Amino acid sequence: MMAGASSSSAFTEYGDIKNVKTEGASVNTAKQDGLDKRGYEGVKVSHTMAEMDEERMKVYKDDILVVAKEYKIHPALIAAIISRESRAGNTLKDGWGDNGKAWGLMQVDITQDGGGHKPEGDWNSQTHLKQATGILVYFIKRIQDKFPQWSKEMQLKGGIAAYNQGDKRVESYEAVDANTTAQDYSNDVVARAHCYIKKGFFK
Repeated sequence: MMAGASSSSAFTEYGDIKNVKTEGASVNTAKQDGLDKRGYEGVKVSHTMAEMDEERMKVYKDDILVVAKEYKIHPALIAAIISRESRAGNTLKDGWGDNGKAWGLMQVDITQDGGGHKPEGDWNSQTHLKQATGILVYFIKRIQDKFPQWSKEMQLKGGIAAYNQGDKRVESYEAVDANTTAQDYSNDVVARAHCYIKKGFFK
């Protein structure tokens, strides 16, 4: 691990993920692990699912830190997207998810009517993480341009939602997840990131 790599001050160019407000996961997301039947709601669902993925996430920790430093994105946010998209690789088949429509830990969309990306690197490689994080940064910047009046933290949350559904489908901050998968994507990802930060996963 590089000296200073886990310092949160190094990962705040696009807003501080720790200060992004979140309602956590929806009931539909909770159903993935039967957490709805256990009475779990919102942030507790997100934290529980992030914790379930933590052991698998350790394999990718060093690569996440390298990519986070290069793209100035908090490593906990990258880990949170990995948790949400592929459960740290657990839901993938030969590196593919979403019925063969998306590639790798962070699920780069290859469909022509979606992301239209060409996969780079192995599904669990640093190359893949760089491609996907670069896509995330692209969408954060798109949201910054689209909503210049928003705070950096609001723009960061909007960028996370756009990573899932594109910037054109982010129409307001109040309904930032209205068009995302399970209508909770950015809220769930932010809450999972908060979990990894709280647990000191990247210290």
